[in-house]
Amino acid sequence: MAPQRFREQFQQIQRSMPDVPLVIGPDESAGFFYEKGVILARDGDEARLVEDTVREHFTAFAGLTGDQVRRESPATNRTGITRIRVADPGQGDGTGDPAVGQALRSLTAVEGRAGRRLVGRNHVVHIAVNACPGDEPVPVPRAEPANPGQAGTPYDPETAVGVLVVDTGLVHDHRGSPLLAHAGGDLQIQECDEDGILQPYVGHGTFIAGVLAAVAPNTDVVVRNTLNDAGAVLESEFGEKLFEAVDRGGWPDLISLSAGTANGRTDGLLGLAAFMEELREQRTLLVAAAGNNAADLPFWPAAYADLPGYQDSVLSVGALRSDGESGACFSNHGPWVKVYAPGERLTSALTGFRSPVPYVYQHSTYDDCRYGFPYACTCAHPRHTGVLSEPGETATGKPDQVMFEGHAQWSGTSFATPAVAGLVAAHMTAHRETDPRAARKQLLAANTAQAVVRGERVPALLPPTWRPVPVTRPGRRS
Repeated sequence: MAPQRFREQFQQIQRSMPDVPLVIGPDESAGFFYEKGVILARDGDEARLVEDTVREHFTAFAGLTGDQVRRESPATNRTGITRIRVADPGQGDGTGDPAVGQALRSLTAVEGRAGRRLVGRNHVVHIAVNACPGDEPVPVPRAEPANPGQAGTPYDPETAVGVLVVDTGLVHDHRGSPLLAHAGGDLQIQECDEDGILQPYVGHGTFIAGVLAAVAPNTDVVVRNTLNDAGAVLESEFGEKLFEAVDRGGWPDLISLSAGTANGRTDGLLGLAAFMEELREQRTLLVAAAGNNAADLPFWPAAYADLPGYQDSVLSVGALRSDGESGACFSNHGPWVKVYAPGERLTSALTGFRSPVPYVYQHSTYDDCRYGFPYACTCAHPRHTGVLSEPGETATGKPDQVMFEGHAQWSGTSFATPAVAGLVAAHMTAHRETDPRAARKQLLAANTAQAVVRGERVPALLPPTWRPVPVTRPGRRS
């Protein structure tokens, strides 16, 4: 049996949120997780309407008890969202949540009369390497240069473009990498476990900051540990955490966000609506990852780039494979993905250079590409045995351990995103453009590079210092 990476990550995320019962969305093809027994509604009259409608439905039609339906304390934050409990979270298992499904269906007619969405699941928002990661980091020799390499524009604190990275925090020795000499913000809460082994995906925010600083050295990069070390947060908390991140330093020129979730809908996340409305009124450009589920289902907030009123304020980014000619096998795709950039086997800073640190792989690689692509993609190469895979799925059953001493190679739309944010910032510096949204339009208008993704020609933004690597068929060396 092949590894089941999405289900493995469900177990991983559930362990990181032990007090929150989670389920996989209606089926695994939906590509999302959510809190069991809870729905979301807007505060005030809408929350009361939702509560009353669900209780009446459960009592009259669903064969369930309506006495468990209750509003929990309304949120006191700017998101304006109320959690409504609709069932005992201890009932059933993690394969679905009939009570939440019934609650959502009970509002269908009411939403139709209201002319807008009133209710939603409480999804888990996660870093885009999580849930269905492109791959896990691979150590590279200290002498191997970053890819993208560092551009020539010097850092100038007077003209530097402000970029906020909303992610996991920086590793403590990040300034050991020249790329991150000027990076600031939050540190990881816990880099290693009690045995001194790096926690899963530690260095995600650091790697992103390194890619961004390489493409655009004249930036003030601030990394916030908004998504905690596990890289996952409930939708009901996500909007407020984004508000907190921008409040700490003011609205920046750019936000680089390599996180999100699908939700099976085309109208966004209820818990993010207030933040997105305020973003629209600012000058900030949100550059957001399209996600790694190899699907065309909208991944939020990246997919806001395709919604009326948000096209100027959001730029969604998919990933290209290592040669830059086609889409990476794992990248989400579709008309809501507005641009693609290299996102396979990039090289950047994972830790500083003070001492080697061990890492144990979480996922086993596949015998072939899990999405059916015919090149030597990150699904299968390099070979790894992961701790989350079931016994018997791999040859040895023992997870692989490696040592990191500075740089790493890593793949995902997580890392294509800061490359694009960096290109927008570099354009602002080169052209003395102070409006990031205008810079985005100018950059895309001047760009002529294209790639092929699922048979369609799409815009490709290729950093000048990025070095393409030819792809090979499985079993052949470059």
